[in-house]
Amino acid sequence: MIVRKAPNTSDIMFERERCAKSKNGALLAVGSLSFRIACLLVFGFPWFRVTPSDNPSVSPRKYRSMGEMTGFQLGVAGALFLSVASSVSIVICNKALMSNLGFPFATTLTSWHLMVTFCTLHAAQRLNFFETKAIDLKTVMLFGILNGISIGLLNLSLGFNSVGFYQMTKLAIIPFTVLLETLFLKKQFSQKIKFSLFVLIFGVGIASVTDLQLNFVGTVLSGLAIVTTCIGQILTNTIQKKLNVSSTQLLYQSAPFQAAILFVSGPLVDQCLTKQNVFAYKYSPIVLGFIILSCLIAVSVNFSTFLVIGKTSPVTYQVLGHLKTCLVLGFGYTLLHDPFTERNIIGILVAMLGMGLYSFFCTQDNKKKQSTDLSISQIKEKDTEPLLDGKGGLGYQDKESQDAKKSSRDSFV
Repeated sequence: MIVRKAPNTSDIMFERERCAKSKNGALLAVGSLSFRIACLLVFGFPWFRVTPSDNPSVSPRKYRSMGEMTGFQLGVAGALFLSVASSVSIVICNKALMSNLGFPFATTLTSWHLMVTFCTLHAAQRLNFFETKAIDLKTVMLFGILNGISIGLLNLSLGFNSVGFYQMTKLAIIPFTVLLETLFLKKQFSQKIKFSLFVLIFGVGIASVTDLQLNFVGTVLSGLAIVTTCIGQILTNTIQKKLNVSSTQLLYQSAPFQAAILFVSGPLVDQCLTKQNVFAYKYSPIVLGFIILSCLIAVSVNFSTFLVIGKTSPVTYQVLGHLKTCLVLGFGYTLLHDPFTERNIIGILVAMLGMGLYSFFCTQDNKKKQSTDLSISQIKEKDTEPLLDGKGGLGYQDKESQDAKKSSRDSFV
């Protein structure tokens, strides 16, 4: 007869500690990989770098010096890093504010974000940190109202749908943006880039989508949110390039309209979703502190958003947004002790693979485009050279005519 010894308390504690260490080790491995790929995306590959051929509003003469080009690339890399850091920070801050402190008024909070952003930019403009540029009032007004409606629809989509369906809504923004840019802007996306985007969306879906509950109102709101978000981000990029305005100038002039539409509709939307009145809420000092912190972080979020979309593209900004999602999942487990499973780890790894592929394929396309532009410019230069100093050029013909006139005078003499 075999007698099995019952495990004592120390054995159980040791086993739990071993499991916790293995889970933390997996999380640290994912976090380390996420950080490395994030650095690779931001600093290693030039998918975020803008060349004169990519941005027609930038004159090629500005890039004659390699030092100026390197400085420009570092500036965009800094904008990407600021976008990631500020977005992850504001998500963690807002999650603590809404989940732990019980402040559920997301749309109204967004209107405060935009008001603080406008006030900050106005102070910066008065201190001559940047110059304003006249933009058609109708264009700015419609653009600001569209972005404000987009934010409200996304919040309504989250309120009327499950979290999983809301994540699917956010994932659908990338393919719809690709479709709109292909149809209306005649932009070409290679099959490799489309494949990398599919891998990225599939990975983020595994990591973040948990349940799918459909209803008619929620589906309609999600569809409208996708359309308005895609159009707003495409316009953010198009207006900066077509009107030759900076991200700061566009944000400064459109933020008041975005804030106004949300300031009016925000309390109504929040009351519809939470059945609470934002004006009847009892604000404690710690809640006010987190609201102020959230508004200050939102300044850098809004600024970096316009800057990244203007310097890169709406699709690249969405790819960067899914990198933020993966980082938020990791930080949520580390700081807020959110549940974290093997499914999250696999999804994040697949998403990071998609981001790496997107970066690599964009690098290849940029190199091909640069080599093509370089060969075209060399051909144009070769065609213009004989007109300047070649034997068959104008300079040579003028010299021959002068020699002929001189010989004719000598013959008369």
